[in-house]
Amino acid sequence: MTVRVQATDFDLGAELAALSKGRVDIGAVVSFTGLVRDLTGDLQALELEHYPAMTQAALEEIEAEAVKRWDLDASLIIHRYGRLQPGAQIMMVATASKHRKAAFESADFLMDFLKSRAPFWKKEHGLAGAAWVDAKEADETALKRW
Repeated sequence: MTVRVQATDFDLGAELAALSKGRVDIGAVVSFTGLVRDLTGDLQALELEHYPAMTQAALEEIEAEAVKRWDLDASLIIHRYGRLQPGAQIMMVATASKHRKAAFESADFLMDFLKSRAPFWKKEHGLAGAAWVDAKEADETALKRW
């Protein structure tokens, strides 16, 4: 089980290969990679700020809850911070289990909780200036199913 909070980009293929390397007992690996999106056409960058110790602890707690709920053989959370350009990888979640259902459900759970509970502050830098991004009601609503 691994949680990394980093400024640098990551290699999705290498991360997935490492997750199950040498493990013949794993039957399913599910991953999700979030990208910085530009919905309005004027985003120049997305800036993520955080308090390192608080962020690391919160992400580890979310991952521990997933491990408690599902029979996981491995899991990975990578979340970037700093100034990211549109199209850049912002985060990755991967779960590995003997069975696909546990891998899919736990990855979905992790994404819902990371979206709402990961302590990052986001600021969009656009052509008209910069603005902090507010939490979305839909993200909070998604947590209710868990």
